[in-house]
Amino acid sequence: MSLFLLQLRGELWKLFARKRTYLGFGVFLAVETLILVLWQLPGGQRWMRRMIEQSGGAFDTYFSGLTVAVIMLTMTVFLLGGLYLALVGGDVVAKEVEDGTLRMTLCRPVSRLRVLLVKYTTCVLYTFTLVIFIGLSALAAATLVRGSGGLFLMIPDQRLVAFFEFGPGLARYLAALPCLALSLLTITSFSFLLSCANMKPAAATISAITLFFVDYIFHLVPYFETYRPWMMTTHMGTWVNVFRNPWPWPQMLEDYGILLGLDATFFVIGAIIFSARDFKS
Repeated sequence: MSLFLLQLRGELWKLFARKRTYLGFGVFLAVETLILVLWQLPGGQRWMRRMIEQSGGAFDTYFSGLTVAVIMLTMTVFLLGGLYLALVGGDVVAKEVEDGTLRMTLCRPVSRLRVLLVKYTTCVLYTFTLVIFIGLSALAAATLVRGSGGLFLMIPDQRLVAFFEFGPGLARYLAALPCLALSLLTITSFSFLLSCANMKPAAATISAITLFFVDYIFHLVPYFETYRPWMMTTHMGTWVNVFRNPWPWPQMLEDYGILLGLDATFFVIGAIIFSARDFKS
C-alpha cells in the first residue's frame, strides 16, 4: 500500500505539472465572474425576481449567494466540467504513449494493471478536486456579491422547485458537490477507456465529449422520453435529488449503482485493451 501511495503521489505530481490541467480551474473562475457581473444588471435580476416570486418565495430573501451558486453549478458544470474532465482522462495514458514515456515506465517491474490503477485513481481524485473547487469558488464569489440568505432552485426538466433557509440550504449545497463529482466521474471513466486504446489524446478527448453531448441532446428531446432510462445523463442528473425533501434514497442508490457499474466496466475494458497493446515498436 505504501508503494501504491508513493506511485500515486508521483502520478499526481505529473498531472498537476501540466499546464492544461489547470484550464478547467481558470475557465470556471472566468465564467463565474462573468455570470456574477451579468446578474448584477437589471435584466438578470428581473428574471430571477419573476422565477422566485412565481414559485412563492420572497426575492430579497432567496436571491442570495447560495441561490446564485447553485444556479451557476446547474448551468455550467455539466457541460464545461465534462469537457475538462474528458481532457484530463483522455490525456492520462494516451499522452504518455505519444511522448514515449510509458515505455520507460513499463520497463520497470510493475504490472500494467498496477500502472492503470494508479492513473485511474489520479483521474478520480482530479474529478472530485475540480468539482469541489468549482462549487466552493462559486459559493464564495456569489456570497461575496449577494450575501447570505435562503436557497432557491428550480429545474423544470427534473420537476424540481426547492426553497431552503440558509443553514439547511448550505448543508444541501455542500452535500451536492461530492454527488455531482460522482456523477461526472462517468465522463472521466469513459475518456480514460479511450485513452487506453490506440488513440491520440485529442481523439480520445473529442470522442468522449461527442458521446456525452449526443447522449445529453437525446436526453433533452421530448420524443425520446421513453428511452431516457437507457441514457447516461439521465442517471448523472440524480445529484440534484439532494435538493428534494425528503431525499429519494432508492432512486439515488439505483442511479449511482448504474453509474458505478459503468465506471467499473469502462475501467475493465480499458485495462483489457491496454494489456493487449504492443509498446515495443
